[in-house]
Amino acid sequence: MLFDTHAHYYAEQFDPDRDEVLSALPAANVGLVLCPGCDLESSRQSIALAEQYPFLYAAAGVHPEDALSLPDDWLEQVEAMTRHPKVKAVGEIGLDYYWQEVPRDLQKEVFRAQLALAQRLDMPVIVHDREAHGDSLAIVKEFPGVRGVFHCYSGSVEDAKTLIKLGWHLSFTGTITFKNARKAPEVIAAVPLDRIMVETDAPYMAPTPYRGKRCDSRYVYRMAETIAQIKGLTTQEVEETTTENGKRLFGIEG
Repeated sequence: MLFDTHAHYYAEQFDPDRDEVLSALPAANVGLVLCPGCDLESSRQSIALAEQYPFLYAAAGVHPEDALSLPDDWLEQVEAMTRHPKVKAVGEIGLDYYWQEVPRDLQKEVFRAQLALAQRLDMPVIVHDREAHGDSLAIVKEFPGVRGVFHCYSGSVEDAKTLIKLGWHLSFTGTITFKNARKAPEVIAAVPLDRIMVETDAPYMAPTPYRGKRCDSRYVYRMAETIAQIKGLTTQEVEETTTENGKRLFGIEG
């Protein structure tokens, strides 16, 4: 069974048929899904979905794009949500320098606050790093007690090897299936399978041959197939190992 370690099922793109899609996942060989929040409200929505579906788990956190206009008690609210038994990580958190609306200093402040929270709670984190590789790596190094995953990894082979040495995981989306994919396949070839996870980032970034469509967890098999081709393994080996990696990182039993 596959573990889609990053999918946003609270997104409005799923409003017409959310239950239909989620209910179909076990029959599509998707045994586990982790749904991370991007702000306080979507974190609550993720938890509500996790309560409804036994195979779905949640993470709570504030995404860098959502770091403006936070209430004074935002971190206390995130901490309260992490006490829910189906919340398995703080996330998604991090830095995004592609969009300029949120000042970088504020992004860093919110990122550090949540890393400190995760360190105090001994919880893994889900890191969003878009065009901020140097700062993201430097900041996680400030919190040596924290482990987690850099989702939709887009950094260099060198940075990937550094993260692996620090005890981190990397996960990959449908972009690795695109014909113009260059960097990610090199990273996948260079890092050990026991630190790799698969994800869809649904509803975004559907893999080939579904590119351009709304993505959901039924497409995560394409990431496993692509990783298997790159590393010269069977798809089953990749499915089994990436699922175990995710269960181990997020503390999911069974």
